[in-house]
Amino acid sequence: MRKGRVEGKVIVVTGAAQGIGFACARMLAEEGASVVVADMREAEGEAAAARIESEGGKARFIRTDVASESDCCGLMDETARVFGRIDGLLNNAGWFPRGTLEETTTELWEKIQQVNLRGPFYCCKHAVRHLRAAGGGSILNVGSINGIQGLPNLVAYAAAKGGLLAMTRTLAGALAQDRIRVNYLIPGWVLTEGEVALHAKNGVTLEALTKAGESLALGRHQNAEDSAYAAVYLLSDESAQVSGAVLNVDAGGSTLPIQPGAPYVV
Repeated sequence: MRKGRVEGKVIVVTGAAQGIGFACARMLAEEGASVVVADMREAEGEAAAARIESEGGKARFIRTDVASESDCCGLMDETARVFGRIDGLLNNAGWFPRGTLEETTTELWEKIQQVNLRGPFYCCKHAVRHLRAAGGGSILNVGSINGIQGLPNLVAYAAAKGGLLAMTRTLAGALAQDRIRVNYLIPGWVLTEGEVALHAKNGVTLEALTKAGESLALGRHQNAEDSAYAAVYLLSDESAQVSGAVLNVDAGGSTLPIQPGAPYVV
């Protein structure tokens, strides 16, 4: 049932064509926000925005490559032009190819940093002036358990997500005087389309992944909606005194040591 927890707010969600990003955009729209679906994938992004609107929400797709500063600047300016303001930013877009230290080339390292760390930096940088103009707002960065205790075959990704955590805490202090809150969300092991596809390349079936979820602390994988509930809270006025926080939606997974070879990615 719609509660209007973000009624009237304008919120940009990157990587919103599918997975966690789409679930967040959809739920934010259900709660009264006008959402911008930002993604590189045009067909999927248009479809995501159309679905949200078909369900009674307000949505607009804007093609965005978060690795491009000009795209991120254009995203924020176009959002403000269309909807008149920006109240929230959800930095969700990410890319997580595997690679040990020796396997990670300079080119791969740079690309992973561009998407997972520079992208949120560009979006924050160019959203801030609009958030200030709106009298404040909320930025939510989607992080990872790998930003705290990384897997050995996700070296570059872990470095990017660790950097994003440091940036989150830095911006929380730097932007507090502008009434702009900045927080960090850690999803659990979510079986998004990308996660399933990644494991399929290694011969791991969806059935096997689902079975593995039964052995997790709370008996199942987290789903995209689990993260969306947290995102609505952190982008709403209910969290008006929450900034610089790390919210784990991972069934306690970040409190346990990650074993080498574990399939955990998000």
